[in-house]
Amino acid sequence: MALSIFSHQIDLALSRQQVMNLYSSFSFRGNIYVELIKKILLSLFLFQLCRIGFYLFNLNYFSGISAQQFGLIVAGGFKFDLAAALYINALVIVLVVLPHPWRFHGLYQQIVKYIFFFFNALAMAMNVIDFVYYKFTLRRTTADVFAQFENEVNKLGFAFQFLVDYWYAFLVWIFLVWLMVWLYRFIAVKGPMIKNQILFYAGSLVMMGLIAGLFIAGVRGGFRHSTRPITLSNAGEYVARPEQISLVLNTPFSIIRTWGKTKIKKEAYFSSEEALNAIYSPVHYPKDSTTFRSHNVVVIILESFSKDFFGVFNKEKEGGTYKGFTPFLDSLIQHSLTYQYSYANGLKSIDGLPSVLSSIPSVGVPYVLTPFATNEINSLGSLLRKRGYHTSFFHGAPNGSMGFNSFTNLAGFEWGIWDEPFLQFYATQLNSFPQPFASAFFSVSSHHPFEVPEQYKTHFAGGPQPINRCIEYTDYALKKFFASVSKMPWYQNTLFVITADHTSSNIQFGSHPNVLGYYNIPVIFFSPKEELTGIKPEIIQQIDIMPTVLGYLHFDEPYVAFGRDAWNQDREPFAFNYRENVYQLIKGNYFLEFDGTKSIGLYDLREDSSLQRNLLTEQPEEAQRMEQWMKALIQQYNNRMIDNRLVIK
Repeated sequence: MALSIFSHQIDLALSRQQVMNLYSSFSFRGNIYVELIKKILLSLFLFQLCRIGFYLFNLNYFSGISAQQFGLIVAGGFKFDLAAALYINALVIVLVVLPHPWRFHGLYQQIVKYIFFFFNALAMAMNVIDFVYYKFTLRRTTADVFAQFENEVNKLGFAFQFLVDYWYAFLVWIFLVWLMVWLYRFIAVKGPMIKNQILFYAGSLVMMGLIAGLFIAGVRGGFRHSTRPITLSNAGEYVARPEQISLVLNTPFSIIRTWGKTKIKKEAYFSSEEALNAIYSPVHYPKDSTTFRSHNVVVIILESFSKDFFGVFNKEKEGGTYKGFTPFLDSLIQHSLTYQYSYANGLKSIDGLPSVLSSIPSVGVPYVLTPFATNEINSLGSLLRKRGYHTSFFHGAPNGSMGFNSFTNLAGFEWGIWDEPFLQFYATQLNSFPQPFASAFFSVSSHHPFEVPEQYKTHFAGGPQPINRCIEYTDYALKKFFASVSKMPWYQNTLFVITADHTSSNIQFGSHPNVLGYYNIPVIFFSPKEELTGIKPEIIQQIDIMPTVLGYLHFDEPYVAFGRDAWNQDREPFAFNYRENVYQLIKGNYFLEFDGTKSIGLYDLREDSSLQRNLLTEQPEEAQRMEQWMKALIQQYNNRMIDNRLVIK
């Protein structure tokens, strides 16, 4: 019996000769693990091609990058590409390492191949979409894009129009898919190479553990115990300027790493509320005892209306001959109050609406897409409704678009084509409302695909950009709107505010890629009754509009607004926005970049608008002053958002 067992053990064990035979028969070519490495390398190669394509499609936004800097960007991008490649090929990896002989079967390998094709083609599509979508957002697409468009009623039509308008990007994607399929021909699994079952399963289990460890290290961004999973902010290690971060990143990684995440967390830069409020407070108290005046308020938000389209703001351009595309608005500005330095707080419509109507800026993720979107908030609508105002909001897109209807409902506005007939309809509706009223209008005609009504195709001269004719058309629609409302009885008793949701990606003078170009929009206050005139050499921003309107009305109750009342000179003008995981602050002549921990850039905007000379070491006191102010703003914003303290109880 013992002899029989011993003999059986000898039969199972490998003899020395068998080991030598096994070694001599082993080949790297066709080995299932070697071929898995080839798959990952192919995926990484495609990611790098997409990075180069992204760069070439957006050269205007990444000017001045040296060959050495680009090399560092590509090297740093490898870490993010590896993480993304492992994420999107996770199912392929699992199917390859499962320790069973049928993983070598031809049909099984075909299934693995087409799964690889599907997920990598999808990843390339995400990257290629950002070839053209980047100019609208100036950042890699993140997971909030799905919530942003979830209520759009014609997603298929929108996608088809995108393919038609940007057919050249679609052809790039087709080429990349073809290249992937062609290169995959050089990946061929043979085996199993190890015939002994004990060694086969033991080796497979060892390889499973090894690959699992490598996978975890790859998606985390390193092997060190202290290494946390890399996220978007880690891309800042490989760039000279924050706007270059999008070159380091890739879109699949950006979407995966922001899924279900919020950038808002509690901060404790200041240990006490007293110390915090001494630097900055969003609570506004009545300045004097002047009686509240119940004037009507009409806020007109124009889609993609950059300051570049105005002649009055660009008189020095084109040798002093530039006329712009807004003749009516240029004439209206002569009788209005506006500002030389006026900025948006975000880069999308979904950022602009809360900023304009509720003085809530966007910090990475638009407010309406954060977990705090159900907080009780102040707005022009909610505050003025308490004073007996009739409120309304008009937008030419379907209800649900961009989450506008849900936000305006929370903001106290009752939810209420082409700009010309829509503005005429709006004028008629305003005339039917009881006074006083507060109303907001959001235009749509100056949006992609940049069409105007058939009867106006030859009416407007247009310009070098497709949007120019649309700007002329909307300006003309506003002229007709004001011609209509000027005859209505409520007109003289109304404050009109005209601004934009964000800048346009199609601009005339290329004032990009500095902070002025990215966020430079008009903010215009017009009152038929009062003398509001001049272009003030001051800073104003979207989040200043609500408190400035309330200041104009002599609103006499405390409220929360992150902007300032421009009539109140006790508060220093500033502009704030957030881009590529960097907080940006404009105060006085200076522009500060702050990464949440430390200041990384200080620039004199008047002397150095292209942001070439970092003054951090030359002017540490100014940097420290602005950094303290920035920290106070961030702490107030984050902590009040999390604690639901956006109203005065």
